[in-house]
Amino acid sequence: MKSIVLGRSGLRVSRVAFGAWQLGGEWGRFDQDAAVVAIRRARELGVNFFDTAQAYGFGASERLLGTALRGELTAHRDQLVIATKGGLRITEAGLVRDASPRWLRAGVEASLTALGIEHIDLYQVHWPDPKVPAAETAGALGELVAEGKIGHVGVSNYDPAQMAEFGATLPVETVQPPYHLFRRDIEDAVLPYARASDVGVLVYGPLAHGLLTGTMSEDTRFAGDDWRAASAMFTGDSFRHNLAAVRALEKFAADRGISVSQLAIAWTLANPAVHVAIVGARRAEHIQDSLAAADLALSSSDLAEIDTIMTTAAPVNGPSPESV
Repeated sequence: MKSIVLGRSGLRVSRVAFGAWQLGGEWGRFDQDAAVVAIRRARELGVNFFDTAQAYGFGASERLLGTALRGELTAHRDQLVIATKGGLRITEAGLVRDASPRWLRAGVEASLTALGIEHIDLYQVHWPDPKVPAAETAGALGELVAEGKIGHVGVSNYDPAQMAEFGATLPVETVQPPYHLFRRDIEDAVLPYARASDVGVLVYGPLAHGLLTGTMSEDTRFAGDDWRAASAMFTGDSFRHNLAAVRALEKFAADRGISVSQLAIAWTLANPAVHVAIVGARRAEHIQDSLAAADLALSSSDLAEIDTIMTTAAPVNGPSPESV
């Protein structure tokens, strides 16, 4: 597994990280034993970077990840980079953003307990909170760094202005934005800002939340407890247009002896501003297929042909706390 230094954080991480959102319950029921096997298989194949969040089941994902990696966390803690996120709170009305010092501190303690570790390598603010001054959020995380409870601080879903405001109090070391073939808006401002500021970029959703796996059709339906069941991304004309683009990408990939999933992940990693692609899986064979993308090199002509295929696709938006 190829590795890279994650921007100004200095952390050396695998170019594909194992993402654990799908282990929190928001993607429907799953076989937990199989998920544990998938996590361990990722580690066997060289992944040292694992990303989760408090809000992924409010402890469910973190506990499962900690259980799966317990042996490694005990024997080789310094070889793993554990990232999690905080700043979301569950209420009777659903998820709300809360990046207040009090909630972030409580979140860090909850995450440490759920993961079963003494420090978090990378702690990220999950979503910007317009109700809390960035200086308060950043100041609280700076205190937690000084206490040794977190090692590095990043943000997720922030734009350049929000990163600059946060960075006036505490340097933004990493940013985690959405990025895939159907959602490229970060190319306009987020990626140039991150590259100019040496901010490590770990992108989520490179498989477009399953759309770029090649396993979906017009007849695909999701269980009621899967957030995608209520997402406009997976219904209507845009979904049908995008399925046609996926089929064209599948042919392009097959002609090169790779899967469309591998192509999609390799495409994100081909952007020089992107350090890491976060890929989730609940079965070992799926993560094994995805990890091969780290070794793929797409030529400029490949990238141009992919752009041509995508001209017929419909851009999409992804989930937010308010929509899940």
